[in-house]
Amino acid sequence: QVQLVESGGGLVQPGGSLRLSCAASGSIFSINAMGWRRQAPGQTRELAAEISDGGRTTYADSVKGRFTISRDNAENTVYLQMNSLKPEDTAVYYCYADVVAQGRALPLEYRGQGTQVTVSA
Repeated sequence: QVQLVESGGGLVQPGGSLRLSCAASGSIFSINAMGWRRQAPGQTRELAAEISDGGRTTYADSVKGRFTISRDNAENTVYLQMNSLKPEDTAVYYCYADVVAQGRALPLEYRGQGTQVTVSA
């Protein structure tokens, strides 16, 4: 079994910063892509950022230049540094990882439970 545990959400004022972390643990052989999706109230879940196992990054247009995704492969952890936060960044942020579990041949996507980010004065 594989688990993803997120941390780092909270309340921040507009213009502020937060850093989200997501650690994967369990019967992991390897991890391909890792990333973050977010879902605002009444909205569909959308990709915020993704990073490949080789370090290639993809960002939603709405967060480019403000968010930075990174990962620590030795720790099976992905980070999302969020700067210049705006009220419209308010959402539940979910991490995910494409994990090849031990004894398996194909990757499966695992997801975290979500962490709330609220940007408000």
